[in-house]
Amino acid sequence: MLLSIFTALLGAASTVYGYADPMACSGVCTNAHDPALIRRDSDGRYYRFSTGGKIAKHSAPSITGPWTYLGAVLPSGSKINLAGNQDLWAPDVTKFGDTYYLYYSVSTFGSQNSAIGVATSKDLDNWTDQGATGISSRSGSPYNAIDGAAYWDGSKIVMSFGSFWGNLYTVNMNNPPISVASGATAANIAYQPSGTHAQEAAFIAKNGNYHYLFFSVGKCCGYDASRPPAGGEYKILVCRSTSATGGFVDRSGRDCRNGGGTTVLESHGWVYGPGGQGVYYDPSLGPVLYYHYVDTRVGFADGQKRFGINRIDFSSGWPVV
Repeated sequence: MLLSIFTALLGAASTVYGYADPMACSGVCTNAHDPALIRRDSDGRYYRFSTGGKIAKHSAPSITGPWTYLGAVLPSGSKINLAGNQDLWAPDVTKFGDTYYLYYSVSTFGSQNSAIGVATSKDLDNWTDQGATGISSRSGSPYNAIDGAAYWDGSKIVMSFGSFWGNLYTVNMNNPPISVASGATAANIAYQPSGTHAQEAAFIAKNGNYHYLFFSVGKCCGYDASRPPAGGEYKILVCRSTSATGGFVDRSGRDCRNGGGTTVLESHGWVYGPGGQGVYYDPSLGPVLYYHYVDTRVGFADGQKRFGINRIDFSSGWPVV
């Protein structure tokens, strides 16, 4: 009896307080802002891409490293004619058919003059810039066209994107997903109606019968200069739907377009401001959540952000790390 009570209390404590620390990481584990992760089919080697350095590229024999920096994905920048085309943001990488697609953002901080571009590769090492996808925004647009992530929903490819302003949207893509589908219009899938509308980094992943919309909220950057009140820093939320293009609600049933969102991961222990996330189904580990975070034992600067990975447990119907 005492053992069963202790076990129940331990489970309750884990539910209230428990976030697992990130898995061990070796090699170059910084230079990891807005990471994108994929494993090469031919030899099982892992690749990680991140904001800055014209999309920084790293590779490792294991998901935990040792990670090696391999240079820029697009050494000449993007052919998209917008300010910021030499300082590319927020990569997302995925494979359709025999081709890898890497989406990136062209913008400047705080601006809506933005566009999502794409580069393609057969081997993850050599990339060709294909330029604009057709997803763009300017002052007065309902959204900011950054943070694109492509997703196969079982019948079509959809792109999720957005940051602040009207927050998160999806739009249907052509197949292959170089450009927006003819006649497609963007649909709002998440919105925070109060405050600064600080939501971004949408990423959709399937588990069971549901499409899970992961996204980041709060202040992402500049923690070494100014940190927000506790709880105002980056964290990762989720909503789910039976459709990848709408109807997302959180665990309490609240509409994601009206401030809904269940917390998946937030600051804890020495982990501060986790976000810029994605989900990868690893052949050995199963589903993992990857993201960047600040290790408070090291420092709060943007350049000190580290690559984090946690296993995801979907057994409750909601992701738990």
